[in-house]
Amino acid sequence: MNEDNVTTRFGLMRHAETVWNREKRIQGHRDSPLTAEGERMADRWGLRLREFQWNRILSSDTGRAMETARRINAHLGLPMETDPRLRELDWGEWSSKTVAQLRQEQADVLAIQEQAGWDFRPPQGESRRSQLERTCRVLLEAAGRCPGDCILVVTHGGVLRCLALGLGGSGLAQVDDIGVKEYRLHWVSVADGRLALERPGGLALP
Repeated sequence: MNEDNVTTRFGLMRHAETVWNREKRIQGHRDSPLTAEGERMADRWGLRLREFQWNRILSSDTGRAMETARRINAHLGLPMETDPRLRELDWGEWSSKTVAQLRQEQADVLAIQEQAGWDFRPPQGESRRSQLERTCRVLLEAAGRCPGDCILVVTHGGVLRCLALGLGGSGLAQVDDIGVKEYRLHWVSVADGRLALERPGGLALP
């Protein structure tokens, strides 16, 4: 079989609700536990996702993503691995802050960064461009290792946002129009060594 002609599909989703999500705090590479509702969400998703023919799970190595994946996998029973390159954007000094705090404490710096597009980079953090590049590498490498598989990826909202914008050709201002802030399953495929976004907007998860 010519692996160049095989399509590998990824169903990507955001981790379940965390304490800092509820408090509207920026998590980045830092972590907070799932809320009780987040735990229930992950358990429901495990039941919902049984209708797909998954081969394996690939997860960010953050605690919130791994706990979400673990709860989902209690219903799926799949091989599971983690990759740190699937982490959320590194928000550096802004981690644990709320956007409201940043607008009050560092309004000028935030305003400049909000106009930077793919070069947006929090102080001591990383750029959106860097996040997109590392995420794409993970998916391409996984497709190379597991050609033809259907892989569930448990990751973060910023990862989904970068993929949707980078692969979908949307302007950064359109980020709220493509469903990445909601809990949805977003499909990306790899064929002939190229990534493609399928069905922008994704499948709503209960």
